[in-house]
Amino acid sequence: MPTSRINIRNKRATFDYELIERFSAGIQLAGTEIKSIRLGKASLVDSYCYFVNGELWLKGMRVSEYFYGTFNNHQPERERKLLLKKKELQKLERKTKESGLTIVPIKLFFNDRGFVKIEIALAKGKKQHDKRETLKMKDAGREMDRARKKF
Repeated sequence: MPTSRINIRNKRATFDYELIERFSAGIQLAGTEIKSIRLGKASLVDSYCYFVNGELWLKGMRVSEYFYGTFNNHQPERERKLLLKKKELQKLERKTKESGLTIVPIKLFFNDRGFVKIEIALAKGKKQHDKRETLKMKDAGREMDRARKKF
C-alpha cells in the first residue's frame, strides 16, 4: 500500500478561516501513531496550534489507537509537538501575537521520503457574511461547470 495516498484534510478550516500563509511542518509521533495514520485513522477536526516557550504544539488532533497495539498503545488525543525551523517559528509567533491571527492545521500527509508532515496555515477567522459569500461562490462554480458539461 503506497503511503503517498494518505491525505487527511481539515475541511472545516477553509470554511471557518481565511488562509493567509501556509507552512509544512514535521510532527513528533509516538510508536503506534504512525501505524494508525498509515491506516488513515486520524482526524484534524477542531484541532489548533499554540505556542509554549517558543515551541509550537498541536492540540485536538485525534489519532485512533492502533488495533494490534498492546499496552504500548498511544493516547488518542494527546498534544503533539510540531517541528519547524527557528525563523519560521519566530515569524509565526510574532504574527499571532501582533495581529491576532491563529494557526490551524490544514492537512496531514506523507512526503516523498515517507515522513508524516502536517500543513498548517496562518489564518484569520471569517465572519458569518464571509461564509455565505464562500457558499455563493461555490454554488456559482458548480453551475458554471454544469453549463460547460452540457456544451
